[in-house]
Amino acid sequence: MSIDLHCHTRFSDGSTPLEEVVALAALRGVGTLAITDHDTMAGCAAGVRVGRAHGIRVIPGVEISAADPKRGGKAHILCYAPIHPERLQPLLDATTQSRKAAMLQSIEKVMRLYPIPREMILRRTAGSTNIYKQHVMQALMDAGYASEMFGEVFRRLYDSQNGAAYVSVGYPTVQTVLEGIHAAGGLAVLAHPSEYHNMELLAELATSGMLHGVEVFHPRNTQEDKAAIHDIATRCHLAETGGTDFHGFYTTRKNPVGTFTTAQAEFDKLFAERKEYES
Repeated sequence: MSIDLHCHTRFSDGSTPLEEVVALAALRGVGTLAITDHDTMAGCAAGVRVGRAHGIRVIPGVEISAADPKRGGKAHILCYAPIHPERLQPLLDATTQSRKAAMLQSIEKVMRLYPIPREMILRRTAGSTNIYKQHVMQALMDAGYASEMFGEVFRRLYDSQNGAAYVSVGYPTVQTVLEGIHAAGGLAVLAHPSEYHNMELLAELATSGMLHGVEVFHPRNTQEDKAAIHDIATRCHLAETGGTDFHGFYTTRKNPVGTFTTAQAEFDKLFAERKEYES
């Protein structure tokens, strides 16, 4: 049975409902699945229950968006199995509110460029805790204005430098996120460090004592990325995790749940002090 520690559902920016994600994981031989929706744990309790029904251990988690002010970039930090999840909630709520406000502004810009009803876009958010660019793009595709999720229209609208409908979201700093995860009794893993050019950040965090692991096996990590990340993880005794980063069809790469996984030994290393997750 495999271990997939990075998965999104319709509760955030995934296209697939939670129940179907878990059912798919069971059919693909995934024995342990982490639900890590963006900046929300809304689906975690239900995920644990549905997982039991399918014979899968579902680990509650969340992928937290963070700002890296030192380098002027951003990072994603995975939090697993927080003992006190309520302590994370104020931080998650602040990002949720910022994202919703930004996307409502973005929708107004989109409507000036494409004749489309606001309600048509908002209807695509059903089941999610927020509004995401993918919901906007799905509506534009359904209206015939775009032929793919992340093609020319997406770049025109959402390029972070000059996108016509891009509105920035306010994120907590990496330090604030890590402090929040530790206060909640969670396990902190830096997600896909190569995607956001986080290798320098990883090198700093790896020796800080604030990070429990780093995501090595991920669809967007190249062989060179994996080798560099592995080197840092080995030197600093970090767990090396893996996950598919499943988003259904809201993605550029179609990878089924369980395509990228975590080795049992690395899972045991990450959860070494959590007896309830012993293999």
